[in-house]
Amino acid sequence: MADMHYDVVVVGSGAGGILTAIRAHDLGLRTVVIEKTDRYGGTSAVSGGGIWIPSCPWIKDPDIDQKSLEYLRFCTDRQVSDERLNAYIRSSTQMVEYLDELGVHYFIDKNNSYPDYYPDAPGAVPIGRSMYIDTVDGRPLGDDLYNMRESLPEFMLFDRITLSLSEAGILLYRAPGWRLLVLKLLFKYWTDFKGRMTSKRDRRLNIGSALVGGLRKAMISRNIPLLLQTRMDSLIQDDGAVTGITASRLGNTFKINATKAVVLASGGFEQNQVLREKYFPQKTQASWSVTPRDCNMGDGLVAALNVGADTEFLDQAWWAPTMTKSTHESPQVSRSVPVFFERGYPNCLCVNRHGNRFVNEAASYHQFGQAMMKDNEETGGNIPCWFIFDSQFRRKYPVAGILPSTVTPDSALPKGWLDKFIFKAQTLDELAAKMSIDKAALTKTISRFNEQARTGIDKDFGKGDNVYNQFFGDPTVKPNRCLGPVSEGPFYAIKLDLGDIGSKGGPKTDENANVLDVNGKRIRGLYAVGNVAGSVTAGSYPGAGGTLGPAMTFAYVAANHIGQRNT
Repeated sequence: MADMHYDVVVVGSGAGGILTAIRAHDLGLRTVVIEKTDRYGGTSAVSGGGIWIPSCPWIKDPDIDQKSLEYLRFCTDRQVSDERLNAYIRSSTQMVEYLDELGVHYFIDKNNSYPDYYPDAPGAVPIGRSMYIDTVDGRPLGDDLYNMRESLPEFMLFDRITLSLSEAGILLYRAPGWRLLVLKLLFKYWTDFKGRMTSKRDRRLNIGSALVGGLRKAMISRNIPLLLQTRMDSLIQDDGAVTGITASRLGNTFKINATKAVVLASGGFEQNQVLREKYFPQKTQASWSVTPRDCNMGDGLVAALNVGADTEFLDQAWWAPTMTKSTHESPQVSRSVPVFFERGYPNCLCVNRHGNRFVNEAASYHQFGQAMMKDNEETGGNIPCWFIFDSQFRRKYPVAGILPSTVTPDSALPKGWLDKFIFKAQTLDELAAKMSIDKAALTKTISRFNEQARTGIDKDFGKGDNVYNQFFGDPTVKPNRCLGPVSEGPFYAIKLDLGDIGSKGGPKTDENANVLDVNGKRIRGLYAVGNVAGSVTAGSYPGAGGTLGPAMTFAYVAANHIGQRNT
């Protein structure tokens, strides 16, 4: 293939990469996006699509900027400069306004907005920093829709219809009107005859697919090229500045020259087992990650290291417990499924392999993962741990995409799931035997848990004590919506691995997303945004949308900085 010439080359087609390209184009720069896989969207497309905006305009507080800075200082333990934190605070609101101009609309759901993940920290707010994406009509994308990475099955109704977060909440709790909602969703799906003749995939886009689909429409309207199946092999330097990349496509190698900048937006390294073992503090498996298996191999990190980039937070990830299960369609193929919120429900608890509780089960998934590591360091009995629940839980709540037994009874589960992915027993002693856990220890732990559940006060770990915990509890359960005894057989257990939704360490960047070398100087022409870069939130997870919010904000910042250099 012949060499190519652009002003800006963007590596990666997630939300951060596409937004960089759109903004750079609008600032007068010739831009191209390359994607090494055959589908665009990356981890963004399979995400919940939310964005965490520190000083969200909806929050009517004249001191919100200062409170946001205080909160982020707490979250990052002052490992990130105030210049970067302030750039995030200031520019994130501008970025949301720009998205609105592009036709990608975000809003605050006052009735269903996540609290900050550290609700007792200085500067935390109980509602308002996490914004949700509006539904997007995917029909204008035409056949290009089918080149976009699809949402996770756990975010779909009947494995076909992608739900918004508010719709998922209504169906989860069977809130008033849930039956009518199901009928409306089915009607919209089945009456899209043209779409169903092409694919079972719903063309009504929600969550991550709505974000990527909306950005892709804006990209297409600007005629910005997207090169699929095109891999970056290395960065090209001239007199210390990055001036392009070498790329390969279908066995052919060529150069893509960049007169202004190369922007790395290629995701983290969590799917690369070698890099996981090199950088992560404890042994984990790439297969435990929720991110797409053919993405996020650390290409951007390796390329940046090869041109002298400094790095930070390589030992950190966006942790999340995951369970392994096979798919309905391919029972011999297993995948990892996140257990994000179910731990906050009543009638469940988590124990390590010694049969002891080790965490507030209703903590954020990231904090839960950190607790797994801490407990494993101290006891050697974690990674994996166990999620235990009883028949009360099984009747009322979903877990890891498995619907309650009132909808999907045990008899309807795929053959081979019981006592392989989901362990079931009539008594706790029998369950302990199947889990290879000491019966006496488990009985003692559950007995103490049940006593506290009946009083509504978890003296050991404080489950249900703060606003974040309560957000995921069952409001019909009193006196503590997160606590209920595990007392009615049959009993169930699921093995939880230390999974993740991406790594969060990489090239060190400044407040403009410009990559820095080991001497703290900018590498001219090289930028990094999203999970490929060292995170602006360090080792923390400040709130729902804490991955996409910074990724898209610094995509916007990077494009603006490149554009300023162009004037």
